[in-house]
Amino acid sequence: MRYIIQRLFDPQVLTMVFAAVAAGATVIMLAMPLLVSDTLNKRMKAVALERERIRQRERERLAQGKVTLRQSPRMYMKTVVDKFDLNKWLGQEKARTMLMQAGYRGQAPYVTYLFFRMAMPVVMFVASVFYMFVILKLSYPPLMKVAMAIGCAYFGMYSPNLYLKNQIQRRQLSIKRAFPDALDLMLICVESGMSVEAAFRKVSEEIGSQSVALAEELTLTTAELSYLPDRRQAYDNLAQRTGIEGVRAVCLALQQAERYGTPLGTTMRVLAQENRDLRMSEAEKKAAGLPPKLTVPMIVFFLPVLFIVILGPAAIRVMHLH
Repeated sequence: MRYIIQRLFDPQVLTMVFAAVAAGATVIMLAMPLLVSDTLNKRMKAVALERERIRQRERERLAQGKVTLRQSPRMYMKTVVDKFDLNKWLGQEKARTMLMQAGYRGQAPYVTYLFFRMAMPVVMFVASVFYMFVILKLSYPPLMKVAMAIGCAYFGMYSPNLYLKNQIQRRQLSIKRAFPDALDLMLICVESGMSVEAAFRKVSEEIGSQSVALAEELTLTTAELSYLPDRRQAYDNLAQRTGIEGVRAVCLALQQAERYGTPLGTTMRVLAQENRDLRMSEAEKKAAGLPPKLTVPMIVFFLPVLFIVILGPAAIRVMHLH
């Protein structure tokens, strides 16, 4: 044992250990960029593919009057959707809008949504019945267990909508945080003499490091401005895909500029300031809501520990005196 302790404190051994740690840290540091996935490049590549699909779709529409699908849905999902005619029973135009706002475009996400709208209630019902009757073996009456399983199935029916709403909130938050800066960049581009398409393209390239979702939307808008016969439709599509009031106001200003030839500089400067103030007000609202949210954790976790630290020594002394 003494020999081991001496070897542990030997300068040569310590030098070897530190050298090994430094070499391992160097290898990890050099390998980290290779292990981290480049989400921005993947999303921008997907946007480029989407732009090519839009170009092909518009060419076929002009040539034949038909629109092709952007993606091919999974065959088993499409088979189930077509067999049970889910588009008639569960199809909603609001669902398509929610899918677009969540970043899912084309027919394949819609078919997947319809499939899970039908599959999730069945899965939740079977899983809850198996869990309550086989695993837990609850002592409740069978009718109550079946009622609880039906409640789980009802929750499963709306779980796809909850997932979409969560994705929409995350995406809109990313766009809201980067949109004022994007407007500032767009204002600089427009005042320097660029066209709207060139400004959208330049801003989408620069804003991608801050918000991939916003860069994707601006790139799609650039493609639509180039290939749609009506430019106002491109702005309407941008407002509909994002579902944000600030973006909708900017799209309305761009439509008015396209229609009446009004200058964009002053309008975009005012809109950029309004969006920046809105972002600051939301941050202040969240900061003002922190004290009420911290009250319960402080009462439950902090105060008991504080009382133990303060009163603990006195209680120990009193116990020793008795």
